[in-house]
Amino acid sequence: MPTPPLPPGPVSPEIVEIERALTRITYLSTRARQHDRLMSLADVPLDRAAVALLRQVADSEPLRPGELANRLGVEASHVTRTVQQLQRAGYVTRVPDPDDRRAQRIELTGTGRQAIGRIREAGARGMQLALAAWSPEELGRLAELFHRMVDDFLAVAAEDDLEQHAAAQATPSS
Repeated sequence: MPTPPLPPGPVSPEIVEIERALTRITYLSTRARQHDRLMSLADVPLDRAAVALLRQVADSEPLRPGELANRLGVEASHVTRTVQQLQRAGYVTRVPDPDDRRAQRIELTGTGRQAIGRIREAGARGMQLALAAWSPEELGRLAELFHRMVDDFLAVAAEDDLEQHAAAQATPSS
């Protein structure tokens, strides 16, 4: 299904600057060197894919591997390999799905909760250092605006998902 067209007209300079800032922050936060430093500070020996999966599981109820793949925007096989790695290391476990006992969901173990707690603590301390000159009011406003932006992004993504699902249902099978 093709992606819906973008709205017509010029993009505002403010939106251009926001996109540039998000690109910069994404680059800074996803650099291998930054990840390695964070893992060293947290004393957690995991790769970026494993940390992303741990964060996702920590922020939700136990999820099926397919749902994890969907939320992370990766192929199911990537999630399967990462879950196996995390399970061997004791960070996650598989539990029966209460809605379908044949299926399983992934949840954090105590070790996984401790690891994600250390990762978040190390990340927050680094952010606190970088934003030390900001007032509590500025930090509060930034947090409020970030949450609002993420909520708006999620709302648009949900609308796109609904439209794509509706279009797929309307298309006759071959």
